[in-house]
Amino acid sequence: MKTSSALLLPLATNALASFGHGSGGHNFHTYPSIASCTHEPTFFSCENTTRVVNTCCSPTPGGLVLATQFWSTYTGLERKGQKLPKGSWTIHGLWPDNCDGSFDQYCDLSRQYDPAPSPTNFPNGTVIPVYKGPGVDTFIKHFGRGQLLDYTNGVVNKYWINQGALNEVFWAHEFSKHATCTSTFDVACYGQDYKRNAEVVDFFDAAIRAFQHFPTYNLLAAGGIVPSNKTTYKLNDLEAVVKSQTGATPFFGCVNNGTVLSEVWYFNHVFGTEQFGSFKSVDSTTPSTCTRSGKIWYPERTAGSEQDVEK
Repeated sequence: MKTSSALLLPLATNALASFGHGSGGHNFHTYPSIASCTHEPTFFSCENTTRVVNTCCSPTPGGLVLATQFWSTYTGLERKGQKLPKGSWTIHGLWPDNCDGSFDQYCDLSRQYDPAPSPTNFPNGTVIPVYKGPGVDTFIKHFGRGQLLDYTNGVVNKYWINQGALNEVFWAHEFSKHATCTSTFDVACYGQDYKRNAEVVDFFDAAIRAFQHFPTYNLLAAGGIVPSNKTTYKLNDLEAVVKSQTGATPFFGCVNNGTVLSEVWYFNHVFGTEQFGSFKSVDSTTPSTCTRSGKIWYPERTAGSEQDVEK
């Protein structure tokens, strides 16, 4: 994999981001224990020269971390109030690809909360069980993190938006398929004070932090690239704008035979944990699905599909 010389992005944290108040009024946290990491060798994931012993300190083997986003033009649930954030792309997820670009999925079926697994089977034919329990939004509420549902109305409900189904179904899918394959979200990393599902809430925090570091809408707009149903763009121009600020070429995804922009993946190596570490942008290992020589549409959103999110 080709690595670019790129910016280092320390993930910002809110002082209250990983704390909640239980029903008894006690403070508790959802972050992992990293005390042992102070005695471990330091390196960026996928750049270590020796075997990683403590996988709670660096995502292993999924050290190629992708902060992924969608550009959608509608949700299909506008009448229920599920709308897209005006002036912003939306969160897709935070994915732990292996250093060679391959990936695993649904790595811990004891933490499978996805009511609609995709894929439905592993390559060996084993069925991925359908989850029928309480939604992951109830985990957030249990930890007293209602404000997260506010930047999910909370942050997640504003910026982590599903299409054709409720938002919490999408959140459950992303945790179950991807976070269970990220070693720094393993239950063992949370120590003796671990409370069930703390890592689920922690994953949502980490995905939001990563999303905030890559403000795609404003980044492209600053380069003269804005949604339009009259103007088209070139892939080279999209890539050049992002690379000028991150130092690396992301993956841009397109539909309709590569002519309509729909997603972006930012590839990173991580210094430390996904929860707290610094991200270093690296070039995409996945070829773009957008046309290289033709015109690309970056469409305006459907009327009535957006809501103001900045207060």
